[in-house]
Amino acid sequence: MNATEQAASAEASSSNLAALSRLAIGYATCFDSALAMTAQRMNKTIKGSRTRARLGMDRAGDRSYTLAMDLYIEVHGLPRVEARKLAEITRRVCPYADAVRNDVPVRLHVTVA
Repeated sequence: MNATEQAASAEASSSNLAALSRLAIGYATCFDSALAMTAQRMNKTIKGSRTRARLGMDRAGDRSYTLAMDLYIEVHGLPRVEARKLAEITRRVCPYADAVRNDVPVRLHVTVA
Protein backbone atom coordinates (compact mmCIF):
# COMPACT_ATOMS: atom_id res chain seq x y z
CA MET A 1 0.00 0.00 0.00
CA ASN A 2 1.47 3.36 -0.99
CA ALA A 3 1.31 6.54 1.12
CA THR A 4 -1.81 7.85 -0.66
CA GLU A 5 -3.64 4.55 -0.13
CA GLN A 6 -2.58 4.50 3.53
CA ALA A 7 -3.84 8.06 4.03
CA ALA A 8 -7.16 7.22 2.34
CA SER A 9 -7.48 4.10 4.50
CA ALA A 10 -6.77 6.05 7.68
CA GLU A 11 -9.28 8.72 6.64
CA ALA A 12 -11.96 6.07 5.98
CA SER A 13 -11.27 4.46 9.35
CA SER A 14 -11.50 7.81 11.10
CA SER A 15 -14.74 8.60 9.28
CA ASN A 16 -16.23 5.22 10.21
CA LEU A 17 -15.24 5.69 13.83
CA ALA A 18 -16.85 9.13 13.90
CA ALA A 19 -20.05 7.70 12.40
CA LEU A 20 -20.15 4.93 15.00
CA SER A 21 -19.56 7.46 17.78
CA ARG A 22 -22.46 9.57 16.48
CA LEU A 23 -24.65 6.46 16.43
CA ALA A 24 -23.86 5.71 20.09
CA ILE A 25 -24.39 9.34 21.16
CA GLY A 26 -27.63 9.59 19.19
CA TYR A 27 -28.91 6.31 20.58
CA ALA A 28 -28.19 7.33 24.19
CA THR A 29 -29.79 10.75 23.72
CA CYS A 30 -32.87 9.34 22.02
CA PHE A 31 -33.25 6.57 24.60
CA ASP A 32 -32.98 9.01 27.50
CA SER A 33 -35.68 11.25 26.01
CA ALA A 34 -37.90 8.24 25.30
CA LEU A 35 -37.35 7.05 28.89
CA ALA A 36 -38.72 10.33 30.29
CA MET A 37 -41.69 10.21 27.90
CA THR A 38 -42.41 6.57 28.76
CA ALA A 39 -42.24 7.30 32.49
CA GLN A 40 -44.74 10.12 32.05
CA ARG A 41 -47.11 7.89 30.05
CA MET A 42 -46.85 5.20 32.77
CA ASN A 43 -47.57 7.81 35.47
CA LYS A 44 -44.16 7.19 37.02
CA THR A 45 -42.29 10.11 38.52
CA ILE A 46 -38.57 10.04 37.92
CA LYS A 47 -36.26 12.73 39.25
CA GLY A 48 -33.90 12.37 36.34
CA SER A 49 -31.98 9.90 34.24
CA ARG A 50 -28.73 9.46 32.41
CA THR A 51 -28.09 7.10 29.54
CA ARG A 52 -24.67 6.26 28.11
CA ALA A 53 -24.02 3.97 25.16
CA ARG A 54 -21.00 1.86 24.36
CA LEU A 55 -20.76 0.41 20.88
CA GLY A 56 -18.54 -2.59 20.44
CA MET A 57 -18.14 -5.92 18.71
CA ASP A 58 -19.49 -9.35 19.64
CA ARG A 59 -18.43 -12.65 18.16
CA ALA A 60 -21.20 -13.90 15.87
CA GLY A 61 -19.61 -17.17 14.84
CA ASP A 62 -16.28 -18.88 14.46
CA ARG A 63 -14.86 -16.17 12.20
CA SER A 64 -17.38 -13.36 12.14
CA TYR A 65 -18.32 -10.42 14.32
CA THR A 66 -21.29 -8.15 14.74
CA LEU A 67 -21.80 -4.71 16.23
CA ALA A 68 -23.28 -4.71 19.72
CA MET A 69 -24.52 -1.93 21.96
CA ASP A 70 -24.49 -1.67 25.74
CA LEU A 71 -26.78 0.97 27.23
CA TYR A 72 -25.99 2.11 30.76
CA ILE A 73 -29.17 3.67 32.15
CA GLU A 74 -29.25 5.43 35.50
CA VAL A 75 -32.75 6.25 36.77
CA HIS A 76 -33.31 8.59 39.71
CA GLY A 77 -36.37 8.18 41.91
CA LEU A 78 -37.61 4.66 41.16
CA PRO A 79 -36.90 1.29 42.75
CA ARG A 80 -34.59 -0.92 40.69
CA VAL A 81 -37.33 -3.33 39.53
CA GLU A 82 -39.52 -0.47 38.30
CA ALA A 83 -36.55 1.23 36.65
CA ARG A 84 -35.71 -2.00 34.80
CA LYS A 85 -39.31 -2.39 33.63
CA LEU A 86 -39.32 1.24 32.46
CA ALA A 87 -36.13 0.65 30.45
CA GLU A 88 -37.55 -2.52 28.87
CA ILE A 89 -40.70 -0.69 27.79
CA THR A 90 -38.66 2.26 26.52
CA ARG A 91 -36.70 -0.15 24.33
CA ARG A 92 -39.96 -0.86 22.48
CA VAL A 93 -40.73 2.82 21.74
CA CYS A 94 -37.32 4.44 21.16
CA PRO A 95 -36.84 5.12 17.41
CA TYR A 96 -33.13 4.20 17.57
CA ALA A 97 -33.96 0.90 19.27
CA ASP A 98 -36.52 0.22 16.57
CA ALA A 99 -34.00 1.04 13.82
CA VAL A 100 -31.43 -1.51 15.02
CA ARG A 101 -33.76 -4.07 16.59
CA ASN A 102 -32.93 -7.01 14.30
CA ASP A 103 -29.38 -6.00 13.42
CA VAL A 104 -27.55 -4.93 16.58
CA PRO A 105 -27.86 -6.71 19.92
CA VAL A 106 -28.52 -4.17 22.68
CA ARG A 107 -27.90 -4.98 26.35
CA LEU A 108 -29.52 -2.84 29.04
CA HIS A 109 -27.62 -2.14 32.26
CA VAL A 110 -29.98 -0.37 34.66
CA THR A 111 -28.95 1.28 37.92
CA VAL A 112 -30.86 3.53 40.27
CA ALA A 113 -29.82 6.55 42.26
